[in-house]
Amino acid sequence: MSVHFTRRSLIRGITAATAVASLATGLAACGGNSDAATTTAADGTVAVGQLSNGAAKQTSLKVSEVKSISAELPKSVKSSGKLEIGIGALPAGFAPLAYVGSDQKTLTGAEPDFGRLVAAVLGLKPELKNFTWENLFVGIDSGKVNVAFSNVTDTEERKKKYEFASYRKDNLGFEVLKSSKWNFDGNYENLAGKTVSVGAGTNQEKLLLEWKKKLESEGKKLTVKYYPDRNGTYLALNSGKIDSFFGPNPGIAYHITQSANTPDPTRNAGTYSGAGASLQGLIAATAKKDSGLAKPLADAINYLIENGQYAKWLAAWNLSNEAVAKSEVNPPGLPLDNS
Repeated sequence: MSVHFTRRSLIRGITAATAVASLATGLAACGGNSDAATTTAADGTVAVGQLSNGAAKQTSLKVSEVKSISAELPKSVKSSGKLEIGIGALPAGFAPLAYVGSDQKTLTGAEPDFGRLVAAVLGLKPELKNFTWENLFVGIDSGKVNVAFSNVTDTEERKKKYEFASYRKDNLGFEVLKSSKWNFDGNYENLAGKTVSVGAGTNQEKLLLEWKKKLESEGKKLTVKYYPDRNGTYLALNSGKIDSFFGPNPGIAYHITQSANTPDPTRNAGTYSGAGASLQGLIAATAKKDSGLAKPLADAINYLIENGQYAKWLAAWNLSNEAVAKSEVNPPGLPLDNS
């Protein structure tokens, strides 16, 4: 398991409704081919947000091969005619990024959707292979997949073995009741007088406790509460025992969609970089170092950004607050002492 907090705490946030649909169905534990909800039609239309169980708004996006970008691909990949995409979502998935869809068998989520959009720009047939988190990297190392689209954080430690093309901010979020007037606004001082829940042992807990200490030095109070699972957290939020939950932004985005039609809908009250104040953490397409894939991947992502499909993909999955202005090849990642 990654030592970085984002995936670990995101998995903790899977709701019971999602967790019961195990991605292991029909797939070997070490990884296997998977049907995907995102399909590419003959006219280049890519459907995103299918079978999402209400987590996404199904959207059709027109994407055609850009020959100037596909020409950058390594000859071995281009001649194969396919882009083998690794997803590290076994056994239970992590909504809304990669999980079993509403048909109880098909892999869906923002990450497989985006991998297919990128493949369309490159003129390649996308083939999804699903792994456990640990075996995802084994799959890259062994050549079983060309690239991972699986909420992988860009870190300096990982750069020793992999190359990156960034495509999403690695953000934490504050979730509050929709009726709440409170917003974080990127300022820890706005937490004064509030009661916030957080997962124990996570990086977001570390940040919250640092802010608590700062506020105490200023004569202000921040109360931090813990609950054994996400159900307990949301019961506390709905009953007013806590003002906010601080956790991985994608998991919060998912819960917002699931609570929208309930008596206690929630909203996002602000985000914060998962890397802390000194660096914006980034999620990146991950390929083997010196594979020659990072640049064509980044160019394909930038094409999607410039032509609007990227923004529509994020909006479909309620992740617009994780948009990057540009994909970068091997941007600064989490430092070695925090990766």
